[in-house]
Amino acid sequence: MFALGLVSLVTDVSAEMVTAVLPLYLMAGLGMSPLAFGALDGLHQGATALLRLAGGRIADRTHRRKLVAGTGYALSAVCKAALLAVTTPWSVAAVLAADRTGKGLRTAPRDALISLSVPPQEQGRAFGVHRALDTAGALLGPLAAFGVLWVAVDGYEAVFTVSCCIAVLGVVLLALFVREAPAPAPAAPRTPPPPVRTLLRLSGLRRLCLTAAVLGLFTVGDAFLYLLLQRRLDLSAAYFPLLPVGTAAVFLLAALPVGRLADRLGRHRVFLGGHVLLLGACLLLLAPVPAGAPLVAGVLALLGLFYAATDGVLMAAAGPLLPAGLRTTGLAVVQTAQALARFAASLLFGAAWTLWGPGQALGLAAGGLLLSLTAVAVSGRTRAGQPS
Repeated sequence: MFALGLVSLVTDVSAEMVTAVLPLYLMAGLGMSPLAFGALDGLHQGATALLRLAGGRIADRTHRRKLVAGTGYALSAVCKAALLAVTTPWSVAAVLAADRTGKGLRTAPRDALISLSVPPQEQGRAFGVHRALDTAGALLGPLAAFGVLWVAVDGYEAVFTVSCCIAVLGVVLLALFVREAPAPAPAAPRTPPPPVRTLLRLSGLRRLCLTAAVLGLFTVGDAFLYLLLQRRLDLSAAYFPLLPVGTAAVFLLAALPVGRLADRLGRHRVFLGGHVLLLGACLLLLAPVPAGAPLVAGVLALLGLFYAATDGVLMAAAGPLLPAGLRTTGLAVVQTAQALARFAASLLFGAAWTLWGPGQALGLAAGGLLLSLTAVAVSGRTRAGQPS
């Protein structure tokens, strides 16, 4: 678990260096419209969806979770180098789609390795530790990008070069230090895992997928929130990469405590609470408050707490619902439901921004998130009141 956390830390430094500069690079540098950026951001989310299922199925069939995860990490490292060779918005989009393919392949096997390494009652703590280390990388990545942009004449290309070198280091760490427990010898001839539809017959998993999808449909991507903050503050491009640092710092500090809280209070409840925090960040951006440090601190703190209460907590909630032999595939099913919903959310938000402006788009997203939270909460209470 700790070794995987270190791999994720290094990989996230690489990934967040690119992510931190990408919105301005595409919209200000390459002239991409909000609608096109929404499509790209959605592709960034959605390109992982089906690959998560493929990665999960391959890992469960072969019991080679480390190999599948390592392939995903290696593909993402290659894509960082490819960013140096592309110069148009949609060639960048193609490279980013390939990068997200790598993320899609590795995420479910990595999370399955974590889930299988601890007992059910400690899932929240385990994912909290991993996400804390992962988020340390998300904290360092934008700082590294800021430093490169500050000193480099050819800033964006320098960011991509350094990011590629760090991604290669992450692959090396995975190969050298992550160990996978050997698969237990089968008592009978091995049969292939059942199809995905069999997993969805598990009522708890089906409910979790539906919750993640409904809430994901109105989740505003952090890139859009950073762009809205940048507009409110009239922030220069050199300082833009510092916005994700605040989010990552809060996520880093809160990941482990919130994971433990989820183990005690209930992971589903904490997951819903995280989306309430995201709604708070949207409402704060909509509020007529002065553009200054309090606004920035409030939005970034709420966004960081949102990630702490949802990212690892969702996987911790799903893990105990699944048998060990199907753990990777089952986690991939939940991740796919969320990724497809967030793909649609980015497309819709980008379209709304283009048609009606950023304020109206954010207001519509906040209203949709409030309605979806209400629907999920009412559905949960109705289910709890039914006789078993």
